[in-house]
Amino acid sequence: MSLLKRIGAASTNTGTNASSDPSIQRAPAPGTSAPRSDDQLQGLVNDIRQRVDTSGPARRTDQETLAALRERVQSQLLSDLDPNMDLRNQSNVARIRRQLEEVFTATLESDNIVLSRGERASIFKAILNDMLGLGPLELLLADPDISEIMVNGPNQVYIERKGKLSLSDVTFLNDEQVLRIIERIVAPLGRRIDESSPMVDARLADGSRVNAVIRPLSLVGPVITIRKFKKETLTIRDLIKFGSVNEGMGEFLKACVEARLNIVVSGGTGSGKTTLLNVLSNFIPEDERIITVENAAELQLVQEHVVRLESRPPNVEGRGEVTIRDLVINCLRMRPERIIVGECRGGETLDMLQAMNTGHDGSMTTVHANTARDAVNRIETMCMMAGMDLPQRAIREQIVSAVSVFVQQARLKDGSRKVTAITEVQGMEGDVPLLQDIFIFEQTGLNEKGKIIGTLRATGARPRFLDKFEQLNIYLPPSIFGYGGDSFI
Repeated sequence: MSLLKRIGAASTNTGTNASSDPSIQRAPAPGTSAPRSDDQLQGLVNDIRQRVDTSGPARRTDQETLAALRERVQSQLLSDLDPNMDLRNQSNVARIRRQLEEVFTATLESDNIVLSRGERASIFKAILNDMLGLGPLELLLADPDISEIMVNGPNQVYIERKGKLSLSDVTFLNDEQVLRIIERIVAPLGRRIDESSPMVDARLADGSRVNAVIRPLSLVGPVITIRKFKKETLTIRDLIKFGSVNEGMGEFLKACVEARLNIVVSGGTGSGKTTLLNVLSNFIPEDERIITVENAAELQLVQEHVVRLESRPPNVEGRGEVTIRDLVINCLRMRPERIIVGECRGGETLDMLQAMNTGHDGSMTTVHANTARDAVNRIETMCMMAGMDLPQRAIREQIVSAVSVFVQQARLKDGSRKVTAITEVQGMEGDVPLLQDIFIFEQTGLNEKGKIIGTLRATGARPRFLDKFEQLNIYLPPSIFGYGGDSFI
């Protein structure tokens, strides 16, 4: 029976089949008001369909019916479920799905609600995502073109596509729904978020980075920031295709990793440091033992012999915290051949430098900095945060001795991401670390679409560690560095 006929039949009903849910609208019984005209009935049909429109929650003018339906189905299902059930078990998920479908069908029948197949599937999927997944975020996470998701309270969700921010048409029902999703993200990681600990770093199953902030720190309601990682592993060929590096830079970076040079990737927030670190790690030979240390595990190394360590925040009693520095110190006892620290942001920087200086060549990390020179200064500052009263010159000598190459990554104004400089650390000149750019990006202008035009080129400087390359039978043509012919002379 069509929805129009069903509503027409409801207008002659005496009320015995009326739903107890006031949010499900009914035609009035005879005698209470005049019968609806065909135009009025069609308007009601259109209104109901608008409420379940699949184009996005923000486009619905009224969510009361959908919210009430979700609430009833979810509350009935939750009352029958074991609160300790492991939702990572696929058999439990299949069981919940079957129960949810039964409850959903029974609720529609008891309330005399008839929906088309598409509308029914859309509402059921929304409820299923809310119960087992990440609710409205599931659609955004499934979109491969979206690189970042920013939830600013229940009514505002921004996304990043191709480096540009835009407001999406996704919204949440209320603060509680956003909080449920945050809990679902952090609970499997053994982390918590509440009024006493209103900030948390976490990750999704695919390694995507998550940060959440709730009231009272956030005045707009629960805030979630998700930085998505591509499902497929990027390679240096992908970066060349994107224009992030050129062929010569790609060959040079590959040689640096194979020659076990210590590399620091520096850049601003969202510039692509971790993505570049993942790409560089692809060049590490399969027969080496790699230990990664991260605040929230997001590196995606393709090698088989990889040990992943993740820091841990304190528990409710303020105990049990394991910091990045603790992990860096501990991993030195685990016979690492290479150490990769996701990001240095504190006292662990000093321990990382010491590891690079004590036989763990080929290690890599990232820091926040706008240039290679700024990265040196920032590393110096973070070493002082370790609480060791070291003189400035001693710290700088540690940096010069430990770090061979800085790779500067940037997100440009048009949203594109590029390696803007590859810089060699050549030594000390007095008390100042001596840096030499090997490759740079030169911006020349903008095109008619606002895209930045520029050139990735070699500076003509010959790296001092080329002799180390040759000792390992790694030979790069002089043309990579801007020289003509077959030699540097």
